[in-house]
Amino acid sequence: MTSAAISTTGPTADLADGPAAGGSVVVPIPTPAGDLSDALACDLAVADALGYELARLFRLVQRTSRGSGPADLDRATFHVLIHLASADGPQRSADLAEALCTDPSTVSRRVAALVKQGLIERRADPDDGRASLLAVTDDGHSALEQSRRYKARLVAEVLGAWPIEKRQALVALLADFCTDFQQHDMSPGPVARRH
Repeated sequence: MTSAAISTTGPTADLADGPAAGGSVVVPIPTPAGDLSDALACDLAVADALGYELARLFRLVQRTSRGSGPADLDRATFHVLIHLASADGPQRSADLAEALCTDPSTVSRRVAALVKQGLIERRADPDDGRASLLAVTDDGHSALEQSRRYKARLVAEVLGAWPIEKRQALVALLADFCTDFQQHDMSPGPVARRH
């Protein structure tokens, strides 16, 4: 079996402060003759490094958002607004919870707060008089647009020195990862390997 270094900050560094000295993890890469345990060891090492980097990213984003002022929405509000704004018409709360992979009671509390803030509104469901539909208000659209512009500027600054191919690769790989993660979450077995 051969080995390869995956650049990571490692578990000894502060998640938000960047790489520690010598911050690479050596990940075993199975040779063609390697056995299943070698492949599993490689998968686990890569998953561990990825999990660490994702946790570090979330902490960095959280720290950056604290000082961003009113231009940025908190993550939960952003996800509710972006989903409702991009949906094909108003949504029921239960459908919103399912789309966001969130508990209905959590969504219900978030919706109540956003209605109170005037960012979303409840409308009567024409198909069921007992139910209501959720839609983004004009103020909600405005807040969402401001937040999207803020996030886009921030990411553009961070990736400014990257060549366009590297930026596109990041988006493509992250989209593949999210799709596979979502499919794995909904299915009992492992997702087939991509080549």
